[in-house]
Amino acid sequence: MALIKTAQELADLAAGGQILARILNLVAAAVKPGVSTLELDTLAREAMKKAGVEPAFEGYQIGRDGPRYPAVLCSSVDDEVVHGIPRKEKILREGEIIGLDLGVIHKGLYTDTAVTVGVGTISRENAELIRFTKLALIAGIEEVKPGNTIGDVGHAIESVARNNGLAVIRDLVGHGVGHALHEKPDVPNYGKPGTGEKLLAGMVIAIEPMFTRGDWRVRFLDDGWTVVTADNSPAAHFEHTVAVTETGHQVLTLLN
Repeated sequence: MALIKTAQELADLAAGGQILARILNLVAAAVKPGVSTLELDTLAREAMKKAGVEPAFEGYQIGRDGPRYPAVLCSSVDDEVVHGIPRKEKILREGEIIGLDLGVIHKGLYTDTAVTVGVGTISRENAELIRFTKLALIAGIEEVKPGNTIGDVGHAIESVARNNGLAVIRDLVGHGVGHALHEKPDVPNYGKPGTGEKLLAGMVIAIEPMFTRGDWRVRFLDDGWTVVTADNSPAAHFEHTVAVTETGHQVLTLLN
């Protein structure tokens, strides 16, 4: 898989990213107390079908022996950091926060995006967790330009967490994306400026800060997918697919 995408591939990724952004906005708007996470998954599935794109997550497998992901949406509530499986019995309650992670395949190319939203009225602490995680995504994206490095991106993200008393989930990282859902390079949410792989025009990366109000350590649930904080503290997750351009960057999953 070539890390550098062609002009046509970048155009197709941008088109797919716009479709994905609209679907994620639709799903996020449906979040309210009393809705099940399976209902959100069904909404995303129907929107993908209507838009003529394929789900990127359903059937995805980590390793040869790992379980295949059974849904199109990852819906992660409160202490669930990522990869929460939608379930009929998982009913959203007032005051919770939920991470919504979606990916699609458009013309054979993958885009990936995520947002965390509150369910009804949430605590000030969780509202700040969401706000600072989103700000970290913006800070990381601002470092995307030819000649900068993966370490520059990670350092910018980590600085937002450190300056606001939050912890970076260190065992989960962003990634290259485009020809497959996960490509090189890895994009950690921490790092030192000027270190790591250099960014080149035509590269496409998924930047996805994951912050928690507690400790950074995580564990997997028995379903083989859901990742939760080890101390059960709430976590937030935001993500955009970003292309490196000749003059800077283009966020492919941000609605125009």
